[in-house]
Amino acid sequence: MVALWARRLIADTGKVLLDREMDHPVVDEIRQAIAEDGRVGETRIADLHVWRVGKSSYSCAISLVTHDRALTPGKVRDWLSQHEEIVHATIEIHQCPDPHPG
Repeated sequence: MVALWARRLIADTGKVLLDREMDHPVVDEIRQAIAEDGRVGETRIADLHVWRVGKSSYSCAISLVTHDRALTPGKVRDWLSQHEEIVHATIEIHQCPDPHPG
């Protein structure tokens, strides 16, 4: 009985450690939300990680590159809010330098 429990624990935690959830449909939903809502400011995903934190709940860490000076983590959370299964998001935003200053 204990061996079965331990085997199941290793299998479940291994999925988390290896980013196994990256093939889940929620990943495509995140990518689509950023592509659609971030198109005006030319916002792109530089890095994305998604983890299952509950039966149908996910957490993500996302790094974005953008020309949109007004983009905030709160605005990105609004973009993602249509996907109720995303219960936590860590968002990092990198601003591209203005190629034509002044």
